[in-house]
Amino acid sequence: MLFCGINPGLLSAATGHHFARPGNRFWPVLHLSGFTPRRLAPAEQEELLTYRLGITNVVARATARADELSPEEFREGGRILTAKVELLRPQWLAVVGVTAYRTAFGEKKAQIGPQERMIGSTRVWALPNPSGLNAHWTADTMAQEYARLRMAAEAAEAPDTP
Repeated sequence: MLFCGINPGLLSAATGHHFARPGNRFWPVLHLSGFTPRRLAPAEQEELLTYRLGITNVVARATARADELSPEEFREGGRILTAKVELLRPQWLAVVGVTAYRTAFGEKKAQIGPQERMIGSTRVWALPNPSGLNAHWTADTMAQEYARLRMAAEAAEAPDTP
């Protein structure tokens, strides 16, 4: 599973850790949804690899808010992300922010959940953005959606039984 945030916030850029802002709900939601056995701190992001999880961004440029990014930056980020996924070949790409997914991939009507688009053999899923600015999603409702992805990934990995 490769999680993909929108872009680094200023604190993330300064620390080198994804979702570093204290109010960001990514790390608690990752744990609540069952992806990690405990809540990781941003400084522990490399531990994700032990759980077969990775993390990246659509756009590399740091900003205070994602709405400071241009549509062209998102589209270019989508092209770079596609190349990264083609190289790394994760089973799943989880884009954390449906609006970012829509813009980066030109899927104007995309909704939260599994997407029809695949990148090679990689399945794509759009997740809610865990930013504190995304107030209509609570940590619990986000965790439910993240868990839905986790269960789909586990079901896809399960061997067929006769």
